[in-house]
Amino acid sequence: MPPHTPRNRPGCTCHPGLPAASSPPSPFPPSPFPSGPFPPRAAGGLAPRGLLAATAGLVAGALPGRPRAAGAMPQTSLTAQQALELMKQGNDQFRTDAPYRSAQGREDRVKLAVGQAPFCVLVGCSDSRVSPELLFGRGLGELFIVRNAGNTVDTAALGSIEYGVGVLGCPLVVVLGHESCGAVAAALEVVARNATFPGVIGEMVQPIIPAILAARAADGTVGLDAAVEANARRVAARLKTQSPVLQAASHSGRLKIVAARYDLDDGDVSWFEDL
Repeated sequence: MPPHTPRNRPGCTCHPGLPAASSPPSPFPPSPFPSGPFPPRAAGGLAPRGLLAATAGLVAGALPGRPRAAGAMPQTSLTAQQALELMKQGNDQFRTDAPYRSAQGREDRVKLAVGQAPFCVLVGCSDSRVSPELLFGRGLGELFIVRNAGNTVDTAALGSIEYGVGVLGCPLVVVLGHESCGAVAAALEVVARNATFPGVIGEMVQPIIPAILAARAADGTVGLDAAVEANARRVAARLKTQSPVLQAASHSGRLKIVAARYDLDDGDVSWFEDL
């Protein structure tokens, strides 16, 4: 058997004396955050207030201009209102079965391979009947989507929303609830009948309960539709106060946060902008 001859591989350190190939320069601009796209987290899982404030300051400094995107593609030039009108128009086309062509062909894929420039962060439910790109007539690279059962926002979801706004430059956040939401219905069962569920489903619906309580009628009853709307409104309103990144963008006038509700059979989206 011939003796082993080491090959000079890029970055090889297993054979001393062989030169390591230098890494090519990154095509991406540096992140505006101090260490990666998200602020550091404390041991308890939540970012310390000081670190959040520092992150907000960095992002706020970039927001009046053009926040850096994670790629070589220019960010959207749409204003918040223009982005909202585009979402409304797309839903009108979907609801009336009007023909439209979304970005999904080979040319679109090749263009998006260098980066993304979505114009809307969509916070929606995991329900299989509520597919955001279809409901709003959108294609690849247009929506930055965060989906949890009951359109709730936990730490990971909030960080994703902040990334979509603070780094990718989305001017619009839509929190979308929907008719007959199972997660909201489960939270209703907890409130009305002290129901329990297997696994961690009960824990998952806990964040929805405050919206259930707020939606109670004078006689103490709560309808599912009222609870769905209250939950979407509550999540959207909390985003305005929960995140320094979103606060900075909202106060600058660059960001709009709205709630909405999708009707399963009609295909129509109702909008709640008065948060």
